[in-house]
Amino acid sequence: MAVSNNITACVTLLALICAVPVIASGVWFASAQGEECARLARWPVAILGGLLLLAALAGFVGAYWNRRGLLAFYLFAMASLVVLLIALLAFAFAVTRGSGAYPVLGRAYDDYRLDGFSMWLRGYVSDDPGRWDKVRACLAVSDTCKKLARQAAFTSADQFYQSHLSPLQSGCCKPPSVCGFSYVSPTVWSAPAARPAADADCGLWSNDPGQLCYGCESCKAGLLEALRDQWHKANVALVVATVALVILYLVGCSAYKNAQAAAIFGRRKY
Repeated sequence: MAVSNNITACVTLLALICAVPVIASGVWFASAQGEECARLARWPVAILGGLLLLAALAGFVGAYWNRRGLLAFYLFAMASLVVLLIALLAFAFAVTRGSGAYPVLGRAYDDYRLDGFSMWLRGYVSDDPGRWDKVRACLAVSDTCKKLARQAAFTSADQFYQSHLSPLQSGCCKPPSVCGFSYVSPTVWSAPAARPAADADCGLWSNDPGQLCYGCESCKAGLLEALRDQWHKANVALVVATVALVILYLVGCSAYKNAQAAAIFGRRKY
C-alpha cells in the first residue's frame, strides 16, 4: 500500500508540473497580446490551469498523508478538468483551422481577407462594432505601423515588396495589393486614377497615420491571423501537457486501485 501511495504522490507531483504550462499559456493569452490590441481568450485557460494545479496538489497531499478522500477527489476532479482541457483544444483547433492569408505575385508578404477564417473568428471582429472600434483605436496608438514607418531599410518599392511583413503590418499598415496603390513609403501610398470597386478596402485607405487601413476588412483579417498564430503556438504546450496529464492520470488510477485492493486485503487478513 505504501508503494502505491508513493507512486501516486510522484504522479500528482508531476501533474503539478504539467499544470504550469497550462497556466502560463493562459496568462500569456491574457497579458501578452498587447500589440494585437485584442485578447481572444483572457482567463479561461489560466483558470483551468489553476484548477488543475489545485487538484494535483490535493492528490499529492492525499497520497503523502494517506488521505483516501483527497485521492478520490483528485481522480474525479482531474478527470473532469482533463476532459475540459481536451474540449478546449478541440474547439481551438476547429476555430483556427482556416487562414485568410493569400499570396500576391511579386510580394514576399501575404495579403489577408476574412473569407478564409472560421465563422466564429469572423464573428469576433464583425458581430460587435464596438469591440472593433476599441481594437482600432488601440492599433492607431500602438507601434504596429509606427515601427514600419520608421524603417530606414525600405529605400525603394522593391525592397518593401520583398520584406516579410507581419499579418498586422500587411493588413493594417498598407492598402491591399489588389487596389493598385503606388508605393511612396511603408505607410504612405499614392492612389491610382481609378480605384477598383470590387474591394471596399480600396476606398477606406488613408495616408493619415491615425487612419491608414484600420477600418479595412484586411486589417481585421490580419488581426485574426496574428491571434491564430498565437493560438497555434500555445496549442503545442497545451497538447503536450494534456497528453502527459492523461498518462499520469491513468497511472494514478492504477496506483489508487492497487492501494485500495491492498487495504481491503489487509483488513480481511486480520
